[in-house]
Order: sequence, then structure tokens, then C-alpha cells
Amino acid sequence: MKRLVAAILIALAGPAYAENTAHDAKELVPTDIKFEDNPAFPKGAQTVVVYGDPSKPGMFILRLKMPPNYIVPPHIHPVFESVTVLSGTMGSGMGKTVEKSKGKLLGPGSLLLLPADHPHYVWSEEQETIIQVTAIGPFDLIYVNPEDDPRNK
Repeated sequence: MKRLVAAILIALAGPAYAENTAHDAKELVPTDIKFEDNPAFPKGAQTVVVYGDPSKPGMFILRLKMPPNYIVPPHIHPVFESVTVLSGTMGSGMGKTVEKSKGKLLGPGSLLLLPADHPHYVWSEEQETIIQVTAIGPFDLIYVNPEDDPRNK
């Protein structure tokens, strides 16, 4: 049930673009994209779904804006995901605990490709960072440590 709720919450983050279908053409400029708080992420991050619906089967595109010095704790997703760094610098680490020294910094244009159920964590450095996640739903954000999940607080 928590996974269904998480998928719905992610899908509701920016529903203005979620109605798009493969038959609709849409041209978006940065001012069209309105980020909103998302209870699936620790306080400070904002998301917007720019295409599709993460809670349903099919492709979706979601953007995540992280403030400076922000961490998304270790988590997994039930499906493959592609993460593109649009601006700023995203740190990327693999495993069930945050160890930045073992991670890698990715700048604009970099890609992070993750298989399903692969524990990982990401963070921002000294500036705001925006990433774009593309995957096939249904999608979920499952924290390795349930105490890290802000929806449990």
C-alpha cells in the first residue's frame, strides 16, 4: 500500500503536464515548468512531472530540483531509470549507506543509468541541481532505511 501511495504522490507532483499522450505535441520552456514540494523526498526538494504518469504503465519524465548540499538517502526503484543532470552537479553513489567519498560527481549533460532494485543515493553540491528522470511506470521510490522516508514521519 505504501508503494501505491508513493507512486500517486510522485504522480501528483506537477499534474499539469501529466495528461500528455504520445499523440500530443508539447513545447515547454523553463518558465512553463512549475516545481512543487513532494512528500516523497526530504524537505527542500521539488519535483514536476513533465510527461506521463509515474503511477501507471508507460514512459514518464520527472524533474527533481535539489537545493545546495542536499541528499536523497539510499533508495531503490522497481524499474530501470535514466537520470540526466540538467544543471548543477549531482553526486552519485551506490550502496545502502551514504559514502560520498566513494561516489562520483556528475555535471550537466551527464547520465546515470540504474537497473531496477539497485540501491543508490544522490546529492547536490554547493549549487542548486536539477535532474531529469525518465523511466517506464509504474514507478516508486523505496528508501533502504524506512526511517529515511519522510512519508513515515
